[in-house]
Amino acid sequence: MDLTRSAPLRLAVVVASNREGRFGPVVAEWFLSRTALREDFAVDVVDLALTPLPTALSHRPGPEARAALDAVSPVLAAADAFVVLTPEYNHSFPASLKALVDWHFTEWQAKPVGFVSYGGMAGGLRAVEQLRQVFAEMHAVTVRDTVSFHRAGELFAEGGALRDPAGPDGAAKTMLDQIAWWARALREAKTVLPYAG
Repeated sequence: MDLTRSAPLRLAVVVASNREGRFGPVVAEWFLSRTALREDFAVDVVDLALTPLPTALSHRPGPEARAALDAVSPVLAAADAFVVLTPEYNHSFPASLKALVDWHFTEWQAKPVGFVSYGGMAGGLRAVEQLRQVFAEMHAVTVRDTVSFHRAGELFAEGGALRDPAGPDGAAKTMLDQIAWWARALREAKTVLPYAG
């Protein structure tokens, strides 16, 4: 039996918002309920509100930065794939997410990245389009299909349930199917020929 092929894929879900009063946990809880239905993923959560990284990069991080990195870097390194759950702030993505990306490099390489975004009328899609360029620089592969919540606050009832889950549930399945295909293909490829980015 080929263990590479049968072992669950490690999926790191990055909750990008660290803003006071953030809506991210509501969206994250819904998305994690979708991943819980799948046997092909083992999920880890990186919540940037709980693990703040400094924006000043350093080759010799101090104790606080080192502690934050020690909490997130091993999770990213062990992941076969990522889903970035991001809001849109001022037509872009949060500084907390850029800091996470910039503190790492090899952890992202030759792995697929999917996006769940939320916001106002644009639903976070402008943030996602910018992130595609950023992750290309990290040698990551972004999947085409995303999950996007336009006017997100109006779509979730009190308690966090979606008022009309059919569309988002279907979009999440499509995206996760694409991530699973890429993650498995890239994981198998790296066992034959390590990625030299």
